[in-house]
Amino acid sequence: MAITYMTDEGLRNLKEELLHMESVQRPEISRQIAEARDKGDLSENAEYDAAKEAQGMLEAKIAQLKGLIASARLIDESAIGTDEVKIMNKVTIKNTKTKKEMTYTLVSESEADLRSGRIAVNSPIAQGLLGKKVGDVTDIKVPSGTLTFEVLDISI
Repeated sequence: MAITYMTDEGLRNLKEELLHMESVQRPEISRQIAEARDKGDLSENAEYDAAKEAQGMLEAKIAQLKGLIASARLIDESAIGTDEVKIMNKVTIKNTKTKKEMTYTLVSESEADLRSGRIAVNSPIAQGLLGKKVGDVTDIKVPSGTLTFEVLDISI
């Protein structure tokens, strides 16, 4: 299994989500299955089928989260420098064509949230920025073509 690097906050959030699934959602689905089973013939019971399908999806998600937590390695945020772009850095870049500035924090895939400016370190933009220094200009291949960015600032 691949190692996943993440912050203490990200790992804590995953553990809370897992606990909620195991202690709230799992018993609720079990209750729904029992309720549907009590209604009689299971061969034509849509409620039973839906509850069993929901149970299977929940169990798969629980297994996925357990695997992610087991392979998680915490990042020592105090050891992160700002001399070049690395995971957990906040990077301000400028699209050289549109002159638009954007700020992203490079995080693990499980912590990515574009709306809050957190992009996965394995995304095309993050991959193109890794190792770059302030002032570097880089061409990054994205699904829609190639974009040119200038690194304006690197912080924590």
